[in-house]
Amino acid sequence: MTKIYYDKDADLNVLKGKKIAIIGYGIQGRGQALNLRDSGLDVVASELEGTENYNNAVKDGFKPVSAAEAAKQADIIQILTQDHVQAKVYKKDIEPNLKKGKSLVFSHGFNIHFKQIVPPKDIDVLMVAPKGPGALVRQMYEEKKGVPCLLAIFQDASGKAKDVGLAYAKGIGGTRGGVIETTFKEETETDLFGEQAVLCGGASELIKAGFETLVNAGYQPEIAYFECLHELKLITDLIYATGIQGMRKRVSDTAEYGDVTRGKRIITGETRKEMQKMLEEIQSGKFAKEWIKENEDGRPNFTKLRTADDNHPIEVIGKKLRGMMDWIK
Repeated sequence: MTKIYYDKDADLNVLKGKKIAIIGYGIQGRGQALNLRDSGLDVVASELEGTENYNNAVKDGFKPVSAAEAAKQADIIQILTQDHVQAKVYKKDIEPNLKKGKSLVFSHGFNIHFKQIVPPKDIDVLMVAPKGPGALVRQMYEEKKGVPCLLAIFQDASGKAKDVGLAYAKGIGGTRGGVIETTFKEETETDLFGEQAVLCGGASELIKAGFETLVNAGYQPEIAYFECLHELKLITDLIYATGIQGMRKRVSDTAEYGDVTRGKRIITGETRKEMQKMLEEIQSGKFAKEWIKENEDGRPNFTKLRTADDNHPIEVIGKKLRGMMDWIK
């Protein structure tokens, strides 16, 4: 049975008198750091001097320090750098400053689950993962609301890791929206699958395929852009707010009939088989090994693919059309 925790289940006093380090002042780091500070907690931010994120931290009233210094000062260390640099930062700056009684916190389980980071047994290791970008985490907190979070305990050396996790989630506003208990394995594997098969990989390829089909058939690229990309937000907003059936009740009957009779021709049995294969690659660690090696090799394939898509016609026409729509910004 799924366990969900709310404000009444968490006690901020668990974190009183403790210093929390936010390693990485990017979008997620900024949102969490500001929320924790506004919740009355002691926060130290870490970022590379001279970077835009460093300057943002200064503007927000922090005095950023190195990762090593932050880890040394803190009782609770939240690592919010990108996945591919976490292990290096941990090994160089954090591990030498760990000692019994400290807590290591993550918002994604990649490096722990795939053993890129292997922490000592005498510290708590937990995850508090907001299910939304850092800007939304901040916005919802300021509106006295909260983005739901996931909570996972990997190591409970102190016997109080869950209390620390719930208090941390409350500090960033997560218990207002609900905190769902999970595991590092479940969060990591489902997160990667969602990104690859649906949210990023699946959606972006579907958009491009629809655009290309219309353009190749002789339709204007501007029209194809609006029909296959621009209007997608209208649909996803409806699904986000009301579910798939709620969306269907709010579009035309023509659109709904086309949906229920044609959708399965796009997501076929072969598509589902490929999804299963992708999930197996994630579960086995094959994808993780591939991504780690790609970074070790200097990202040759990643850079090539990124550059190719930068120049895709849908990006060229999209940039032009978005430039005409100031209200989007």
